Amino acid sequence: MRSPIWLVLVAVLAACSTPQETKPQVEVLQKIPHDTSAFTQGLELVDGVLYEGTGLEGESTMRALDPSTGDVQKKVDLPPEYFGEGITVVGDTIWQITWQNGVAIERDRKTLNELRRVSYEGEGWGICDDGKQLIMSDGTAKLTFRDPKSFKETGSVQVTRAGQPLAQLNELECVAGKVWSNVWKTDEIVRIDPANGQVIGTYDLSSLKPQGDVDVLNGIAHIPGTDEFLVTGKNWPTIFRVRFNGMGQD
Repeated sequence: MRSPIWLVLVAVLAACSTPQETKPQVEVLQKIPHDTSAFTQGLELVDGVLYEGTGLEGESTMRALDPSTGDVQKKVDLPPEYFGEGITVVGDTIWQITWQNGVAIERDRKTLNELRRVSYEGEGWGICDDGKQLIMSDGTAKLTFRDPKSFKETGSVQVTRAGQPLAQLNELECVAGKVWSNVWKTDEIVRIDPANGQVIGTYDLSSLKPQGDVDVLNGIAHIPGTDEFLVTGKNWPTIFRVRFNGMGQD
């Protein structure tokens, strides 16, 4: 039986129509200046203050920024032999880890002054606080759970994407029971379920990368009470306020 003429016309029109434009994975809402001397390793927004940890031996710092302007309001230097890495706020304190020094520094949140140091095994890359425990990356596909007071290891999970280990997990941000992570040497941010280590979302931020010879994307700070984030990179001139559209499911 031949199709009625109106069905044929519908099919022809559908074939000739322009595909519906889809939203980009990352929607830029605002651009904020960022100090290009900051080799960003950790970023977290708490009570209207944007905390930033920076790296490199002899240049590592802990900073407090105005999130609306990017201005550095307070800054302290790490010992010159330390290579600063990720940071996370826990109550009135901040934990700042180091790359290969095996030292985590606990700081007073108001003054940024050092309170104490604790030791850990292996490298330190990123760290975040999920409200119950600290979650830390070390450059491998493993996330380590730690006690927020003693910093002692309490467990770990292997991270996989599509069944394969995903290594080089860098800066971390804990949001609503999930872990967001930069993947070093890529323009990707992934969303991880720490209960089983599975990547449940992948986001391409290559559209944000500045022109020229710049370093990698690194730095994720959730804006509390919203579905928005602040993201930047090492020595980037801009902090981007963004919203992630869709889930980028794997």
